[in-house]
Amino acid sequence: MSSRPLEGIRVLDLGHHIAGPLAAVMLADQGAEVVRVDRPGAGSPPTDAFYQRGKRRITLDLADPADRETARGLALRSDVLVENFRPGVLAERGLGYEQLRDQAPGLVYLSLPGFGADDPRRGVRAWEGVVDAATGNCRIRAGEAPEGADPTVPTYSAVPIASNFAAFLGVVGTVAALVERRRSGRGQHVSVPLFDAMFEAIGDAGAYITAAGLPPQNPLRANGSGTYACADGAYVQFNPIGATRRFVTWFLHAAGHPEWVVDGTGSTDGTDEDLRKRLTALFATRTAAEWEELGHAAGVPLARVRTSQEWLHTPHAQRSGAVVRLDDPFLGETLVPGPAVRSGEVGAPPEVGPRRRPDADRDALLAELGTDPPAADPPARAAPPPAAPRTLPLDGVRVLDLTQILAGPSSGRILGELGASVTKINAPQRRIVAHGVVNRGKDSILLDVTTEEGKEVFWRLVDQADVVVQNFPPGTAERYGIGPAAVAARKPEIVYVSVSCYGGEGPWAPGRGYETQAQAVTGVMARAGGPGKPAVLGPYNLLDYGTGVLAAYAAVLGLHHRGRTGSGLELRTSLVQTASHHQARFLVDHPGARHGTEPAGPGALGEAPHQRFFQAADGWLYVHADSVEQLAAAVGDGPDVTTAIAARSTRDVVETLVAAGIGAHEVVALADLMTDERVRRRGLSITQVSEEVGEVRMPGPAITMSATPPRLGPPARRPGADAARVLERIGLADALPDLERKWVVQASALPAGWAS
Repeated sequence: MSSRPLEGIRVLDLGHHIAGPLAAVMLADQGAEVVRVDRPGAGSPPTDAFYQRGKRRITLDLADPADRETARGLALRSDVLVENFRPGVLAERGLGYEQLRDQAPGLVYLSLPGFGADDPRRGVRAWEGVVDAATGNCRIRAGEAPEGADPTVPTYSAVPIASNFAAFLGVVGTVAALVERRRSGRGQHVSVPLFDAMFEAIGDAGAYITAAGLPPQNPLRANGSGTYACADGAYVQFNPIGATRRFVTWFLHAAGHPEWVVDGTGSTDGTDEDLRKRLTALFATRTAAEWEELGHAAGVPLARVRTSQEWLHTPHAQRSGAVVRLDDPFLGETLVPGPAVRSGEVGAPPEVGPRRRPDADRDALLAELGTDPPAADPPARAAPPPAAPRTLPLDGVRVLDLTQILAGPSSGRILGELGASVTKINAPQRRIVAHGVVNRGKDSILLDVTTEEGKEVFWRLVDQADVVVQNFPPGTAERYGIGPAAVAARKPEIVYVSVSCYGGEGPWAPGRGYETQAQAVTGVMARAGGPGKPAVLGPYNLLDYGTGVLAAYAAVLGLHHRGRTGSGLELRTSLVQTASHHQARFLVDHPGARHGTEPAGPGALGEAPHQRFFQAADGWLYVHADSVEQLAAAVGDGPDVTTAIAARSTRDVVETLVAAGIGAHEVVALADLMTDERVRRRGLSITQVSEEVGEVRMPGPAITMSATPPRLGPPARRPGADAARVLERIGLADALPDLERKWVVQASALPAGWAS
């Protein structure tokens, strides 16, 4: 039986632009049969080589009654419908969820609008820059601005972070709903507005102790972290962070300067500028490629900065499956990102096919609709079992979360919000980053799984578990004896998810890296820096939190597969796979391709003169008009729109433009966003009471589900505070004193969960 988790699932893709098509292609990559509905005259842009690959296609005009009826027929034969129109648009055409659910009670209906149906801004045309302004996603990351830059001026990133996060979260909610449908027989409406999705990206940047207020963002400077010029003029990104100073020690030994470790250079608070000066001179002595090779050999987070086109052609990108080669019907041989999640045998080529031509499948699809009963009648049409109380999608699922830092732990938090019981395992005697945010809703134990006694605890937990998530460097879990093969031997039905920087296969697989290394090798930093020095794209961690969502996607895919086949599954995702999907619109390489035409660099303000940030009398706003003429007519002061906008308040301009049907939003600071009443009322900014520091504020869940809404989960206790409860659950309550004495479990003198 195929290892592709969504075999047998049929999807109708009514999406446009990025969010909807991306969600649909992510479902197709996992084996779903996706039917793509194209608009007449939509064309076949090169980016469709990625966004429409592997889909059957039919062209329909949803304004035409006959075509609408065809689309309705396709919807009623589908398990999943994907759309990203503004709220209410499809309902006006008879294709809203409420109009389909009675005839297709098992339909999972995924909506990815700009603003939610319960948001007062639901009618605003929420283009990417509009959502960026609304969520503060337009600031240069602290420490990354070029010298002399004005920090009050916003910056525009061509990377569509909001659309991507909405798609990532949308497929998690969709597959979770399919898992729940196996019990209840019923579908539901899943919604992830782009605005809401950005709160997943904000993550710990928006988390703080209420009484202290939102702290300023710290530059990436610890232990000599930074971006350094090398002898060949290229750059490397070095980020030796972590719970200890081991990475900087390893690097200095490998680089021939072990004496710097002990002579007082940067050895105490991690901000010593003398170390940075020495590293600046040191990196200038060799090429970036030489330093990258040394970094991999030494096991430290160090990577050469590449452009996205260079990334496409690296042997690792292609051998790891992060990039695949397709025979596109319009472009010929084309490189595009591979699947966001890999499953099955390591080294097997990804099962993805090229796009088809628009309307290529019209005759076949119409013929299927014309059969009586309709061919391939899906579970969505089946009569549901008798109504019973519905529970959260992952109710009864137990997850073991062995991950560190941000990406892995955030996946466990999402699974907990979907109903799973999550046990968080961290190593004893370590500082735990953002614990109060990423480990919310979990039981926490500090357990040394490298010891025999620790492994015995781990195996007892595995016996009760359904999912294991780990992000050790590839090969490490195997050395500890708890890799996927060992766990599957103990419990064949386990879903085992591995998260890494570079992926579980390919020449760089064993390499260590964080957000910054993945940004460096895949082209994100080069684009953010523009013609100047490469820069870490910010202000939010788009790769860490994006990978966390993809790891949660992997887990629910595995659970869906297990429900269908009875078998467990090993799944893998990585920071570089996330980076490739974030940049998919730029990662399409083919003969004659033009690259580097998108806005880049910290000084970028937008895509065009009528789609950019403007300064008003009291602040900045983003505008997305169809043309300069439309914008000029709306502001009503001749063709000089810049001067006209500068003379008015942001609120006045935004209200005027939105009334004229133009997308616009004022730039909102993060501190204001987290306390905005609309945001708080919708649960996107939540407060909890920490037993450690009192009231805390942080982003809330971004996925909404009509029948089984995700839960928030209790506030995180101190790391390790749940050791007794965890051990009691597996029959080892009396063993805690002995495990403490042997330094296997830490249950006292616990580390802080919140930085005060």
